[in-house]
Amino acid sequence: MSIDLKARFALNYPGFGLQVGLELPARGVTTLFGPSGSGKSSVLRCLAGMERSPSGFMQLGDEIWQDETQNIFLPTHKRPLGYVFQEPRLFNHLSVRANLEYGYKRTPMKQRRLEWDQLIDLLALEHLLARRPQRLSLGEQQRVAIGRALLASPELLLMDEPLASLDMARKREVLPFIKRLHDELEIPVIYVSHSLQEVVQITDTLVLMHRGHSIASGPLSQLCSELELSRYLGDMSGSVLETMVDRHEPEFGLTRLVFAGGHLYVPLQQNRVGDPLRVHVLARNVGIALQQPQATTSFLNILPAGVTDVAVPDIDSHAVQIRLDIGVPLLANISRKSLHSLRLTPGQRCYALIKAVSLARESAGFCD
Repeated sequence: MSIDLKARFALNYPGFGLQVGLELPARGVTTLFGPSGSGKSSVLRCLAGMERSPSGFMQLGDEIWQDETQNIFLPTHKRPLGYVFQEPRLFNHLSVRANLEYGYKRTPMKQRRLEWDQLIDLLALEHLLARRPQRLSLGEQQRVAIGRALLASPELLLMDEPLASLDMARKREVLPFIKRLHDELEIPVIYVSHSLQEVVQITDTLVLMHRGHSIASGPLSQLCSELELSRYLGDMSGSVLETMVDRHEPEFGLTRLVFAGGHLYVPLQQNRVGDPLRVHVLARNVGIALQQPQATTSFLNILPAGVTDVAVPDIDSHAVQIRLDIGVPLLANISRKSLHSLRLTPGQRCYALIKAVSLARESAGFCD
């Protein structure tokens, strides 16, 4: 992983301290994930120059925005970044077009990284241009806020829980557009969230935050499959698999996905054959068998596997996590009693029984 963004920040407030060091790729979507109060928004504010860490350092590519040892600190208005808040913060007295033009017209033509038509198409804003913000849904307002930030041609886009104030329907409306930022633009995004369901959909690089510290950072699929990190993910602990649509079986209402370790069945999808799909397999939806179940079982997703790691059982919990290899890492959450009965050890061959698969954009339901 090439490192293009480096940052070190320390802040001390009554009851809270921030101490983080980040080395991240300046491409794709990096998500700061953790519970409320873990320091995610504080990191974002430091990156933006809204908070000044007395010993802070930040470098994006070859540009140093802060280095307190050299008395370097670029104020927010001099940093080439865009910032999207939880609330849209649009100018209500202006039309959507005028809101979008606010940053666009203030950016010299030679510095523009996005063209007007490109952005309007990317966020599907054409039919909204004549309206005032008061006549938009919250989801539409947030799309306009994202567009306004992007039309200032930032070198870095910061997004502070931009979906927090939206209901589930509006989240589903906006998330595909954030995903398109990743797919179609080269502007790196630092995204703050405490919703793992959001994280799975859009994230390339994950930074786990806990009590003001960055616990770990790395590719999403890698971190989600680490046993020692699963306690930070709670009930959403599981594995992220990159798959591709292999075929549809409409007579059974199913779609078959292929990935590096085999194939999975999920409820019928509208995607075309060959389309990529990211899926999230929760550890609690994975069972283990020492022998291949008979063909008469109702489980559709049964995969040969090998045990690679067994977590140390917690005497205060009835469950224990197992790391499997099915061609890619897969976590399973089984009872301590099952672990005792199966006597699982690293290197042992077994079968993974997957009860349910969640697509990145929504639940795919049960496939057993």
